[in-house]
Amino acid sequence: MKQTIEVQRPGKSPSRVVIGDVINSLENYLPEGKRVVVIADEHVFHAYRPIIGAYDYCLIGLGETNKTLTTAQKLYGELLALGADRSTFILGFGGGIVTDIAGFVASTYMRGLPFGFVASTLLAQVDASVGGKNGVNFEGYKNMVGTFNQPDFVLCDLSLLQTLPEREFRAGLAEIVKAGLIADPGLFELFERHTLQEFRTDRALLLDAVTRAVHVKADIVARDEQEHGDRRKLNLGHTFAHAVEKSSREFLHGEAVAIGLVMIAALSEQNGMLSPADAARIRTVVEKMGLPLASGIELPRLLQALKLDKKKESKSVNFVLMNGVGDCLIRPFSFDEIDKIVL
Repeated sequence: MKQTIEVQRPGKSPSRVVIGDVINSLENYLPEGKRVVVIADEHVFHAYRPIIGAYDYCLIGLGETNKTLTTAQKLYGELLALGADRSTFILGFGGGIVTDIAGFVASTYMRGLPFGFVASTLLAQVDASVGGKNGVNFEGYKNMVGTFNQPDFVLCDLSLLQTLPEREFRAGLAEIVKAGLIADPGLFELFERHTLQEFRTDRALLLDAVTRAVHVKADIVARDEQEHGDRRKLNLGHTFAHAVEKSSREFLHGEAVAIGLVMIAALSEQNGMLSPADAARIRTVVEKMGLPLASGIELPRLLQALKLDKKKESKSVNFVLMNGVGDCLIRPFSFDEIDKIVL
């Protein structure tokens, strides 16, 4: 069973997100007659060597510490050594770190090569690989150097998630919860009705959740590809999350997003927007999915870090606040207002 969601690209054919049994038909999605170079991390390469080994490939190290300009520079050199040119197609095969780097390198090498993704983690399938944000971290700050450039396709085969560690699976669920909070109350309610174990074992339930999350993102990206307006809503929870990640290496990205969702729910409640009942629902779902509710990092340290977030404009930072489940809005907070936040 397959579902295809098209994400509109100005001046180009749509980017396709294909969800279902697709890994064994990978060749059908690759451009005919083009040379393919795969970018993957070492873990994914060893897990899927029969598939990746059929093409030229470049490998990167594991973890967020490898999402840097140094890694991009290494890949540029390897592509040059392989003789990659503008007719080459880049295939990022892996989780969110791999797809972020592969998309960035493809978008900048020789001023841009076509590329696509095989998303091997839940977080990559529902968020990182969809929508065309590619980039690397700089000086510890998330995605400070990057591009807007959508892949030709994203393949999301749920069978790839069977060997995903439990912690990474839970981290991916945080991004699906976020999508429900932005624009799909019914998606959020799935997490109120079902257990973590059901999401892990019920393929139809997970397919429904992944598909709905991708629809939320695709609809927003189609309206605002380069984040001038509505696309900022996709940053729900991320302003605090990136501050957590800047201040600590203890959390996976999805775990930091979960913490960010709880914090922004509390801030929305304090500002008279989100009801106490809805704020409690959000905390309950985050905890039910086995995700952290707090970082343990001192609030002044987090507030100082978020002032340097890439979403800041002059002396303010755009926060995504909640009016209710499935209803968000963007509101700038001045640095003075940020300094007065108490959670």
